[in-house]
Amino acid sequence: MNPHNLFEDCSPPESGERMDVLLAHKNLVVERIVSSATFAPKRYVQSQDEWVLLMRGEAEMEVEGETVALKAGDHLFLPSGTAHIVKSASEGAMWLAVHLHAPEGAR
Repeated sequence: MNPHNLFEDCSPPESGERMDVLLAHKNLVVERIVSSATFAPKRYVQSQDEWVLLMRGEAEMEVEGETVALKAGDHLFLPSGTAHIVKSASEGAMWLAVHLHAPEGAR
């Protein structure tokens, strides 16, 4: 078994966000997201539940129309169907996102 390091190869892209899948197992997906300070906000409404942790940096999200300011260490749960937008992020902001999809046959 070879360990991996969450902080290796974590430089931000020139613009937007880079999403790296760290684990995909059954109905669970764990991603590392690295943000550039330059990106076009995009609205997400996902079919799966998502728990996000801002590991580094600062960010501002809009969740169901409410502004949420985040700093390193802050986390939140986004149930499936919850509209959310990352409005801004500091350069190199790093997120850990855990997606829990409905089991096969339950969709």
